[in-house]
Amino acid sequence: MTTLTWPSGTTSAASLTFDVDAESVWLAMDPDNAERPGVLSQGRYGPLVGLPLILDLLAEKDVRATFFIPGVNVSLYPEAVEAIIRGGHEVGLHGYTHTRPSRLSPEDERSELERSFDELTAAGGTVVGYRAPGWDVSAQTLDLLEEKGLLYASNFMDDIAPYRHPGRRLVELPVQWILDDWPHFGWHTGDSARTIKGTREVEEIWSEELEGIHRYGGSTILTMHPQVTGRPSRVALLGRMIDRMQDLGNVWIATCAEIAALADAQLPR
Repeated sequence: MTTLTWPSGTTSAASLTFDVDAESVWLAMDPDNAERPGVLSQGRYGPLVGLPLILDLLAEKDVRATFFIPGVNVSLYPEAVEAIIRGGHEVGLHGYTHTRPSRLSPEDERSELERSFDELTAAGGTVVGYRAPGWDVSAQTLDLLEEKGLLYASNFMDDIAPYRHPGRRLVELPVQWILDDWPHFGWHTGDSARTIKGTREVEEIWSEELEGIHRYGGSTILTMHPQVTGRPSRVALLGRMIDRMQDLGNVWIATCAEIAALADAQLPR
């Protein structure tokens, strides 16, 4: 683990991140879901209801976050993307169709990256970061991100603090399933073995990990989805997590781009 010097008076960093998947996650799971409107309604809840609730909370708490958006959703939900950018939040790449890079040909992966970058940029976003659907990168993903001149990626689980990929400029902001809402709350038909947890149990899990990473001076990257964390009880959980970060007193709550820029300035090349 590389120790970074965080902004004056802070010991660790934390970023609230949201994957705005909408229906794309269900369509990537199974193209036949295009004919199942009830299934797709789970995805629509994200941009239509969950996202506005989350944006209102972030405005109330005066916190800026990072939203990773599949390119297809920029045209499907332009008002949602506009609201994110208008709120002062960062937007980042999350594929185009939410297909995992490991399942794409090299040509299709490059095309998805280019199309999503163009869509988000045209919508007014400043795009410097990337998160793969399912965090499932291919053997060529890092090469493509370097070619595109991106500053950071957030896919790997091999550290608790930002680091630079060897031989590259690209900064990695490590993630972990323990800090993702989907393993705790996500459920869909065909996944009946999964048990949906209550918010208090997840709050304990997230708080313990936050405090542990804080103790070691790392960066806590919470990964959430508007269709999941945008449920009313979980919006309240998000509010309590923000309060906990602020109550610690010396956690720098920042966007992924801000954390990556600080790491880029300090990490050796």
